[in-house]
Order: sequence, then structure tokens, then C-alpha cells
Amino acid sequence: MIKAECVGDYVELKGKIYPCTVSLTMDLIGGKWKAVILYHLKSGPKRYNGLRKEMPAITEMTLSLQLKKLEKDGLVLRKVYGKKPPIKVTYDLTDFGKSFIPVLDAITNCGNYVASEYGAFIKV
Repeated sequence: MIKAECVGDYVELKGKIYPCTVSLTMDLIGGKWKAVILYHLKSGPKRYNGLRKEMPAITEMTLSLQLKKLEKDGLVLRKVYGKKPPIKVTYDLTDFGKSFIPVLDAITNCGNYVASEYGAFIKV
């Protein structure tokens, strides 16, 4: 039986060509921060400052840029409340973004295992 990821020579999504489905997935959630942002949105909508507090190591520019990329790729929904300043903006997972929760859980479990077996959980 042929694997789904091997049906064609390439995979196309929104005009972008990928050599395989793993490459496509890594483009969507790979990198240092995308999966971390999605992980923090698993529990529900959050405001920008809430995300910043949960991820103190990320810069404001990087968080803003990654949220825009995740929104463009359809994983995150940016919702604006009100028309006049101060406006309220929240970020939440779309249904497509929620489909990545099992992947995020697997990554979390792997990281927990590696940290507990080979590293250490520390407070700074």
C-alpha cells in the first residue's frame, strides 16, 4: 500500500510546492516559536500581552511576526473587539490550528521525557 505522503512527486498548498508532507507541516509549525505559540493557545484565546508573559524569552517583534505568519497560514485567528482605541485583540486557534493539538501533545510529551530523563527542570 502506498503511503499518502508519497502519492505524488510534490505537495501543493496555497500555491507553494513542497517535496513531501513532512516539509509542508514543518513550514506551518516549524521554527523556534510557532509550535510554542500554538501550545500556549491550546487552552483558549489569549491577548498579546498574555502570550508575552507566558513566553518571556520571545521578543515583541518575533511574537508579532510569528502570529502574523500563523494567521496567514490559517492556524490562528486574530479577533479585534471595538473600533476605537483602546481596542481589544485576542488570538485563538482555528479549527485547522486545533488539528495540530495531537502533534503539540506529542512534542510536549517528548520534551518532558527528555528533560526528566536526561536533563532537569529548573527555576530561574
